[in-house]
Amino acid sequence: MREYLFIVVIAAVVTYAATPLLRSLAVRLRAFTPVRDRDVHSVPIPRLGGVAMLLGFGAATLVASVLPFSKQMFEGPELTGVLFGAVIVCLVGAIDDVHELDWLLKLAGQLLAAGIMAFKGVQLFSLPLGETLVLPAPLLVMLTIFFVILATNAVNFVDGLDGLATGIVGIAALSFFVYAYLIARSYSPPNVFTSAAFIAAALVGVCLGFIPHNFHPARIFMGDSGALLLGLLLAAAMISITGTPTGAQVSANPTAALVLPLLVPISILLLPVLDVVLAVIRRTRRGQSPFKPDAQHLHHRMLMWGHGHRRAVLLLWFWAAVAAFGSVSFVFLPPLPASALFLVMSVAAGVLTFWLPRATVGGREPMSS
Repeated sequence: MREYLFIVVIAAVVTYAATPLLRSLAVRLRAFTPVRDRDVHSVPIPRLGGVAMLLGFGAATLVASVLPFSKQMFEGPELTGVLFGAVIVCLVGAIDDVHELDWLLKLAGQLLAAGIMAFKGVQLFSLPLGETLVLPAPLLVMLTIFFVILATNAVNFVDGLDGLATGIVGIAALSFFVYAYLIARSYSPPNVFTSAAFIAAALVGVCLGFIPHNFHPARIFMGDSGALLLGLLLAAAMISITGTPTGAQVSANPTAALVLPLLVPISILLLPVLDVVLAVIRRTRRGQSPFKPDAQHLHHRMLMWGHGHRRAVLLLWFWAAVAAFGSVSFVFLPPLPASALFLVMSVAAGVLTFWLPRATVGGREPMSS
């Protein structure tokens, strides 16, 4: 665990230190997020924050490759493939941050990154249904690429308020690290140093290092360079473990053993994926392209309900924690306590979401920020 904590610290410190430098570069390159009708910021904000995140992840990877225990994870090509994929999507996103790219070019970059990771071994080899469900290799590669594309665009969709996407991904990565670390302890022989746990730990550090610069009022945005990077890394962590634990390793309950290995990764990404699904349904029903932006994402709705910027972000972080840690709790707690924890968290999040905009304190409405 000490090596993982060191990895988190390295990723956080490098990301935090590099972000002001990237902000200065973004200002010099005039890489600003313009003020659009659907945006909530009132002045142009520099972007390119994702490049600082990539530096943090790269530093964590370099350090982990020489530490006494974690260096065993680099005996195979998987983490090299993840690093190559991260560089590609971050580069594509950085170019888009400076010069707007067509969505088709961005998609091509994501496909290339996902394909390289799959070629290097970061791919689904089976689906964790029951013991395992083995599908034809070409289909599993296609599912791998689809999941990477889904995750990268889900993070991009939810990146609409200061600190929102960074916090959601950080929460998802932390919950997934707990899942991957504790599952790995059940291996025979136990080995907690896995690609999934490392990527999740480094991702936690990257988010911790960036969020002080990105929380409202943000001094820099992650841009597409950051959104695509975070989505790809989160997908890589989940792909690295999906199909690895058997149902019996996850739960002694037959029903839970059947569904939890697949449900946990899905639940951890629930909030951003839900936003994507709702957006696609909403836009296609209007006869619009699913990629046509609008101002009806979940974070926009929170603002319309009367929440201020910071409170909307904190509440959406809370909902992300409900989905992520709620699902993980079913793996490591008996069904009754896990259900009670999930219910309490859900009720608390629901009450805060719908009651706070109507609440008064001392006869006054609460401050909106």
